[in-house]
Amino acid sequence: MYGLTGRLKRAGALAFAILAGAGGLWAAEEHAAKGIVTGLDAKKQSLVVSCEAIPGYMDAMEMPFTVRDAKMLQPIKLGMTVLFTMVEENHVLYADHLEVSTAADYGAEPLQAGGLTALETAMDPATKANIVQPGHPVPDFELTDQAGKTIRLSGLRGKVVVLTFGYSRCPFPDYCLRLSNNLGAVEKRFKARTGRDLVLVTIAIDPAHDQGAVLSDYAASFHADPMDWHFLTGPLTVIKQVASTFGMNFWGNEGFLTHSLHTAVLDRNGNLVANIEGNHFSAQQLGDLTETVMNQPQ
Repeated sequence: MYGLTGRLKRAGALAFAILAGAGGLWAAEEHAAKGIVTGLDAKKQSLVVSCEAIPGYMDAMEMPFTVRDAKMLQPIKLGMTVLFTMVEENHVLYADHLEVSTAADYGAEPLQAGGLTALETAMDPATKANIVQPGHPVPDFELTDQAGKTIRLSGLRGKVVVLTFGYSRCPFPDYCLRLSNNLGAVEKRFKARTGRDLVLVTIAIDPAHDQGAVLSDYAASFHADPMDWHFLTGPLTVIKQVASTFGMNFWGNEGFLTHSLHTAVLDRNGNLVANIEGNHFSAQQLGDLTETVMNQPQ
């Protein structure tokens, strides 16, 4: 599934090249690992993980793994952050002790946003029920981009969509700036395919300020091509509705916004593939996941 076979061959060749270069020492080693899931094949009891670097051992890279029990994969979905123990036995790479983790940031603002979200959910449980789950279609919406063009989500069908949220006055470089920089890296990596196979979207959560020249300047600061990277604005009620479908929340706070962090990947049919919460993932990992979705059979 999701083009896993070809990716297993490519990543497998790389992984075993590392093993060979390790002079046979790998078999005696186990390593704690963390990464974003970019491929799954339950029938083969396998997954592909875009792993973080392991200091002193290996650089960040995408690698295939086998699990010893297919049930371990039941809670796993593409885009999830996982923790596991990397083990090699008889030239097979295993992901042992596999568990779902989080890519969330634990800074003061995300923690405050998390507390406000929990309070809001407790007061209105229906808000959680409205969050789109992976494999389900994302409701259509209509907003305006930095070039003044009306963009409908349904009009992007046939292309993979990578979507995040932000606002131009965000004072924290690890939040809105980092998430949009991730999209910028994805745009650069797949430049030959953006606009044709891939569309990027940043939704402005401060529409009263981020519109007109402000929005176009904000987009230009990321060198965004309006043909393939849309910075969207519109009525606050519409933006809140769109944000809520991804479980993304934001609140005004003395000219700034307290908000959660979400990056979503949609397939060519408008279905949600992954909704990554937080910012503890890399542009490379987001790109690896995006490539998986772009290469899946139509």
